Amino acid sequence: MEANCRILIVDDEILVRQGIKHLLHWEREGFLIVGEASNGQEAMQQIEQLNPHVVITDIVMPIMDGVQLTSHIKQNYPHIEVIVLSSFSEFHYVRETFQQGVADYLLKPKLDADQLIAILKRIVNRIPALQDAATTDTASTVTMLLDRLMSGYSMDGMELGSNFPFPSFRIYGVDLSHVKELADVKEKVLLSAKEALEPFVNTLHFYVMPSDSQHAVLLMNGYEREWGTIMPALRALSNSTRMKAYNACWILGDSFSELEQLPEQYHEHFKRLAAYRYFLPLHKNLIVRHELPKLSAEEPAFDMNMFMDQLQRRNYDLAIDQLRQYGNAAIDYYTIDVFAFKSQLSNAIFNMLILLGKLDRSIHQLEQKKYEYIRAINESEHVSEAIEELNFCLWQIEEALAASRSATGNPSMSLILDYIQQHYMEPINLSDVASHFHFNATYLSSLFSAHNDEGFSEYLNRVRIDKAAELLITTDLPISDISLKVGYSDHSYFTKVFKKLKGQSPSQYRKSPSDQVRSDKR
Repeated sequence: MEANCRILIVDDEILVRQGIKHLLHWEREGFLIVGEASNGQEAMQQIEQLNPHVVITDIVMPIMDGVQLTSHIKQNYPHIEVIVLSSFSEFHYVRETFQQGVADYLLKPKLDADQLIAILKRIVNRIPALQDAATTDTASTVTMLLDRLMSGYSMDGMELGSNFPFPSFRIYGVDLSHVKELADVKEKVLLSAKEALEPFVNTLHFYVMPSDSQHAVLLMNGYEREWGTIMPALRALSNSTRMKAYNACWILGDSFSELEQLPEQYHEHFKRLAAYRYFLPLHKNLIVRHELPKLSAEEPAFDMNMFMDQLQRRNYDLAIDQLRQYGNAAIDYYTIDVFAFKSQLSNAIFNMLILLGKLDRSIHQLEQKKYEYIRAINESEHVSEAIEELNFCLWQIEEALAASRSATGNPSMSLILDYIQQHYMEPINLSDVASHFHFNATYLSSLFSAHNDEGFSEYLNRVRIDKAAELLITTDLPISDISLKVGYSDHSYFTKVFKKLKGQSPSQYRKSPSDQVRSDKR
């Protein structure tokens, strides 16, 4: 027997504790003294830390005696066996501890090594955790070697061959990221997986793999042709009521033939499959690559430059539609990187609210909530939660914009004026702008005159000439170049319009930049 049965000695007399420790060669017999305590209170603290299989305790001790200690152990650690040490005069105490479930007792005056070993070996035979000691040790050794392999060490010197006699490998594990309280759940789901795989023990070996806290993972080794036969068991496990209660999702990785491929298979393939859960339907509880829905369309992408350009041009409705369309397109596209997806939404919301916060007080108040929206998106466990938060944010932005526009005039006119400011240098006309905003040209002309002191052409010319006047003063560009730069292909027409609006020719204007009395006919 290997030294795997852990023993805690409890006695208020140090000589007695020393005597027990040196009574025999414990490790040779298959036992290990893991600690000692001078009273029951100290013993309870040691039990919490050392998790012994057996406690050998005196009866009469200060602070907490053996009877109280036994009671505490059986209430809180029923799997721990207790052996009581006593004298003849303390037998009535021993009787009380027997009623509480002690395994056996020994008389101090006649403490005998052979008798103690016989009692301990009898106890070991009824401790379930020690019955599979050899198997556990093997599994622990394999897990340790797998840990080294996953940490980047080569297979050189690792004796793993006999533990993996079959030609094919697969990683099987569970994503526990949705579990609120992880305590003990990892061990429980691994135990359930082992129970599900137990019927295939003759053609399948499996060991626990090192993994992060949000995944519980097994490495399976079997025949390629046998993977199909275990699928019903894996499907039944994933559909079990217990697994659904944990909100657990199982992942079956791709098969591979060389153990050296394990790190790549785990980090590049298994964990990527696990990440798909964020976009897959909430009821999905087993992810296998060949069962994933086919993606026919191209992976949606978000053009942040275009989005920011729309915001800068004050085309807020277009920017909002672009962001909303991206969110809706991403819902079913499970191959999108989750971190990148959340970052795109968060960055877009942040930039939009910062810019809109400068418009008026109502939107400024909304801007103060940007970190709430971003935190909710980053903490979302499923794409539906992120999209719900996005839509709520966009709805509030639209409401704030509507309130702002109602206070400042016609919203369509604001967009039209902004459009002219951005495109004055292009050969645009009334029909072009009407087409861009899906208006009838006659309607746009009437709308423009109703909300401005000048018509469309007059406004466009004023914007262009104002920009030309700025360039004449601030640059050395030839006047012909400035004419083209502000949207006039006919230089003589540019000169005519400029003189009409500024009261001077372009060359005269450039020569008298300090003249504050100019005929600016607006």
